[in-house]
Amino acid sequence: MHTDAIDWRILAALQQNGRLSNQDLADQVALSPSACLRRVRALEEQGLIKGYHAVLDAQQLGHELEAIVHISLDSSREGWHDEFLQQITIFSEIAAAYIVTGNCNYILHVRCQNLAAFSTFMVERLNKLPGMRDVCSYIVMKKIKDQLSLLPISKGQLSSSA
Repeated sequence: MHTDAIDWRILAALQQNGRLSNQDLADQVALSPSACLRRVRALEEQGLIKGYHAVLDAQQLGHELEAIVHISLDSSREGWHDEFLQQITIFSEIAAAYIVTGNCNYILHVRCQNLAAFSTFMVERLNKLPGMRDVCSYIVMKKIKDQLSLLPISKGQLSSSA
């Protein structure tokens, strides 16, 4: 997949505001509306644009607690990894899950309404999964930066061929 500077400008603009009209996007990237639409559709077909969504305000919608949870499993159990992955996909409280290197096997980003809901989730659901060895949770006290959904696009990508 070859992306040029115009493609990168389109991606950067849509990443900042996925609700831009085609006309506004075309104006921002200095293309005609029809050429801009062709490029956007090509970027979607190539899978570089995976979708469009609204970013909801978790705090205002009653999900006041965020936590980062480190999980270590008993790897001597047969099928431990697949079983764990299957189970955690069921839990809506898990916003993101990562397989990692280091002192634990997984890192989970968990969102709950409050401390009581988080405690119930941890004790009654997550800790009861088979093979749990160690669980360590870190409650987020204040979010300083949250740009997980944004890719770092360099000025070089916006001005030259990539």
